Amino acid sequence: MKRLFILKFTLSVSLLLIGLCQISAQTKVVKRSAAKSNNYGVNYFLPKSVLTINAHISKVEMKAGPYHKYAEKYLGLTDVVTENKSFYELESLDVISNGIPDKDKSYLVELKSGTVAPFVYLTENGLICTINAEYAPEDNIEKKETTSFQTEKLNPEALFTEEYLQAGSTNKMAEVAAKQIYKIRESRMDILTGNSDNAPRDGVAMKLVLQQLEEQEKALVELFSGSSSKYTQTVKFEIEPKGEMDKEIVFRFSKYLGIVGVDDLSGVPVYMNLKKIESSDLNNSTTQTNKKDKSKDGKEGVVYNIPGQASTEVFYGVKSIYKGTIPITQFGTTQVLANPIFEDKKAPVKVYFYPETGGIKKIEQ
Repeated sequence: MKRLFILKFTLSVSLLLIGLCQISAQTKVVKRSAAKSNNYGVNYFLPKSVLTINAHISKVEMKAGPYHKYAEKYLGLTDVVTENKSFYELESLDVISNGIPDKDKSYLVELKSGTVAPFVYLTENGLICTINAEYAPEDNIEKKETTSFQTEKLNPEALFTEEYLQAGSTNKMAEVAAKQIYKIRESRMDILTGNSDNAPRDGVAMKLVLQQLEEQEKALVELFSGSSSKYTQTVKFEIEPKGEMDKEIVFRFSKYLGIVGVDDLSGVPVYMNLKKIESSDLNNSTTQTNKKDKSKDGKEGVVYNIPGQASTEVFYGVKSIYKGTIPITQFGTTQVLANPIFEDKKAPVKVYFYPETGGIKKIEQ
């Protein structure tokens, strides 16, 4: 039976308790009630659409190993890093339509004493959420606690043997390092085949030993093959559509510099097309169902949006990297939900809105 060969080193595993409070663009809301002090009315804004472009980019750093010249000779490796370099990659891109208050669209919800619409929920910047109904933002994600393990990257210096340290040349050091790699591989094979006289007796211990051997081998192989690290980040851009857009440059992207300005010709342009979708039928079932509730003069009631739709496509040079359909309030119209629907005390009406578009989500009675 062969004895298990494990190079001496310190493997530290840290147990991290990470409390994750995942809240994505949390919407804070306020409740406004009917009162004499506000003349039984609440002011609100309808939103206009602002496009948020999320560019997900990464920076790749590659480092050559000190023995890359001997990679093929001792390990048979040909695809290795031969020089230190870094570059950027545009991983993906997405477009989200958000709503901000349109200062030109300020309206009043009249909460008269004879109605059953005693309160309104607004976002903290004044966008309407509900009338006569409780509101809980959908984008709140419940707090969760998770546990994860992180293993520190092994320093190759911890694997250096006396023979290695006494080597008189780079070629000899590379040769000794390669021999250690083959010994590690042989030890792992002995464990897996049961040919080791001090192999772990239980599954947990065996898993840990195999993991240690894998970390040792990886650290030594990187002395020949080199290593690479990737760091990712998201860069956000905002555009307020004034109308349709044709090849409007959002930013430029350089493989060597990352995101650069729109006038920096060192980068390839990333541009957007935005086209209004013309349709006589907006497929808004809520609007059709409640069309009879619209006031005759178009003024007395709750004004809401029927957002338009737009097709959008983003190109990186000549390559399409995003394509989708998004709501754009600037391409839509407004309608009025007449006040009389709130006056039936026997059948209270609750109205739910999409705060980001100002459109009606549903009406309950």
